[in-house]
Amino acid sequence: MKKTSKRRRFTLIEVVIVIVILVTLASIATPMYMNYVSNANIGAAKTQVELLSDALNGYKTDNKAYPGEDSGLQALVENVDDLETWRGPYLQGTLPKDPWGNEYIYRCPGEDGRPFEVISYGADGEEGGEGENADISSWD
Repeated sequence: MKKTSKRRRFTLIEVVIVIVILVTLASIATPMYMNYVSNANIGAAKTQVELLSDALNGYKTDNKAYPGEDSGLQALVENVDDLETWRGPYLQGTLPKDPWGNEYIYRCPGEDGRPFEVISYGADGEEGGEGENADISSWD
Protein backbone atom coordinates (compact mmCIF):
# COMPACT_ATOMS: atom_id res chain seq x y z
CA MET A 1 0.00 0.00 0.00
CA LYS A 2 1.11 3.42 -0.88
CA LYS A 3 0.99 6.08 1.81
CA THR A 4 -0.10 9.44 0.65
CA SER A 5 0.71 12.50 2.66
CA LYS A 6 -1.54 15.42 2.52
CA ARG A 7 0.15 18.75 2.92
CA ARG A 8 -2.02 21.52 4.14
CA ARG A 9 -1.29 24.77 2.42
CA PHE A 10 -2.02 28.27 3.65
CA THR A 11 -4.85 30.05 1.99
CA LEU A 12 -4.49 33.58 0.71
CA ILE A 13 -6.76 34.85 3.50
CA GLU A 14 -4.52 33.30 6.17
CA VAL A 15 -1.40 34.84 4.66
CA VAL A 16 -3.07 38.27 4.46
CA ILE A 17 -4.19 38.03 8.10
CA VAL A 18 -0.63 37.19 9.24
CA ILE A 19 0.76 40.14 7.24
CA VAL A 20 -1.84 42.50 8.74
CA ILE A 21 -0.93 41.33 12.26
CA LEU A 22 2.79 41.84 11.61
CA VAL A 23 2.25 45.32 10.15
CA THR A 24 0.09 46.26 13.14
CA LEU A 25 2.74 45.09 15.59
CA ALA A 26 5.45 46.95 13.68
CA SER A 27 3.40 50.15 13.64
CA ILE A 28 3.07 49.95 17.43
CA ALA A 29 6.67 48.96 18.18
CA THR A 30 8.48 51.35 15.82
CA PRO A 31 7.38 54.63 17.48
CA MET A 32 8.15 53.18 20.90
CA TYR A 33 11.65 52.21 19.73
CA MET A 34 12.26 55.59 18.10
CA ASN A 35 11.16 57.37 21.29
CA TYR A 36 13.57 55.20 23.28
CA VAL A 37 16.45 56.04 20.91
CA SER A 38 15.59 59.74 21.04
CA ASN A 39 15.58 59.77 24.85
CA ALA A 40 18.87 57.84 24.92
CA ASN A 41 20.53 60.39 22.60
CA ILE A 42 19.29 63.31 24.70
CA GLY A 43 20.59 61.63 27.88
CA ALA A 44 23.97 60.94 26.26
CA ALA A 45 24.27 64.57 25.13
CA LYS A 46 23.45 65.84 28.63
CA THR A 47 26.08 63.54 30.12
CA GLN A 48 28.74 64.61 27.61
CA VAL A 49 27.96 68.30 28.17
CA GLU A 50 28.37 67.71 31.91
CA LEU A 51 31.71 65.92 31.38
CA LEU A 52 32.97 68.73 29.14
CA SER A 53 31.92 71.27 31.79
CA ASP A 54 33.80 69.35 34.48
CA ALA A 55 36.89 69.22 32.24
CA LEU A 56 36.63 72.98 31.66
CA ASN A 57 36.51 73.56 35.42
CA GLY A 58 39.63 71.39 35.82
CA TYR A 59 41.33 73.43 33.10
CA LYS A 60 40.42 76.64 34.93
CA THR A 61 41.77 75.29 38.21
CA ASP A 62 45.20 74.76 36.65
CA ASN A 63 45.33 77.75 34.32
CA LYS A 64 43.30 80.36 36.26
CA ALA A 65 40.99 80.96 33.27
CA TYR A 66 38.79 79.04 30.88
CA PRO A 67 40.13 78.46 27.37
CA GLY A 68 39.35 81.25 24.94
CA GLU A 69 36.96 80.70 22.07
CA ASP A 70 39.94 80.58 19.69
CA SER A 71 41.40 77.58 21.53
CA GLY A 72 37.96 76.18 22.24
CA LEU A 73 37.40 72.73 23.61
CA GLN A 74 40.55 71.50 21.86
CA ALA A 75 42.47 73.02 24.80
CA LEU A 76 41.09 70.19 26.93
CA VAL A 77 42.96 67.49 24.99
CA GLU A 78 46.12 69.32 23.92
CA ASN A 79 48.11 72.35 25.03
CA VAL A 80 47.17 74.54 22.07
CA ASP A 81 48.21 77.76 23.88
CA ASP A 82 51.58 76.41 25.10
CA LEU A 83 50.73 77.19 28.72
CA GLU A 84 53.30 76.20 31.35
CA THR A 85 50.52 75.59 33.87
CA TRP A 86 48.66 73.17 31.57
CA ARG A 87 48.43 69.76 33.28
CA GLY A 88 46.14 68.02 30.80
CA PRO A 89 44.80 66.32 28.96
CA TYR A 90 41.60 67.08 30.80
CA LEU A 91 39.77 64.64 28.51
CA GLN A 92 41.20 61.35 27.29
CA GLY A 93 41.34 60.73 23.56
CA THR A 94 39.69 63.11 21.15
CA LEU A 95 36.86 65.54 21.64
CA PRO A 96 33.51 63.78 21.49
CA LYS A 97 30.81 64.75 19.03
CA ASP A 98 27.23 64.92 20.16
CA PRO A 99 25.06 61.81 19.61
CA TRP A 100 23.88 63.24 16.27
CA GLY A 101 27.44 63.62 14.95
CA ASN A 102 27.75 67.41 15.40
CA GLU A 103 30.50 69.34 17.16
CA TYR A 104 29.71 70.80 20.58
CA ILE A 105 29.52 74.59 20.64
CA TYR A 106 31.76 76.38 23.16
CA ARG A 107 31.22 79.98 24.19
CA CYS A 108 33.43 81.89 26.56
CA PRO A 109 32.01 83.90 28.19
CA GLY A 110 28.58 82.32 28.12
CA GLU A 111 25.24 84.08 28.04
CA ASP A 112 23.68 85.79 31.07
CA GLY A 113 27.06 86.46 32.71
CA ARG A 114 28.02 82.81 32.94
CA PRO A 115 31.72 82.02 32.59
CA PHE A 116 31.27 79.56 29.70
CA GLU A 117 28.67 77.53 27.89
CA VAL A 118 28.82 74.14 26.16
CA ILE A 119 25.91 73.48 23.81
CA SER A 120 24.56 70.73 21.58
CA TYR A 121 21.97 71.95 19.10
CA GLY A 122 20.17 68.59 19.18
CA ALA A 123 19.11 66.32 16.35
CA ASP A 124 18.56 69.06 13.78
CA GLY A 125 21.95 70.71 14.44
CA GLU A 126 20.33 74.15 14.49
CA GLU A 127 19.82 76.58 17.33
CA GLY A 128 16.41 76.38 19.01
CA GLY A 129 13.81 73.69 18.63
CA GLU A 130 11.78 71.38 20.81
CA GLY A 131 11.91 67.72 21.79
CA GLU A 132 14.81 65.91 20.13
CA ASN A 133 15.71 69.14 18.31
CA ALA A 134 15.97 71.18 21.54
CA ASP A 135 19.30 72.71 22.50
CA ILE A 136 21.16 71.05 25.38
CA SER A 137 23.26 73.49 27.37
CA SER A 138 25.69 73.18 30.25
CA TRP A 139 23.44 75.48 32.28
CA ASP A 140 20.12 73.64 31.77
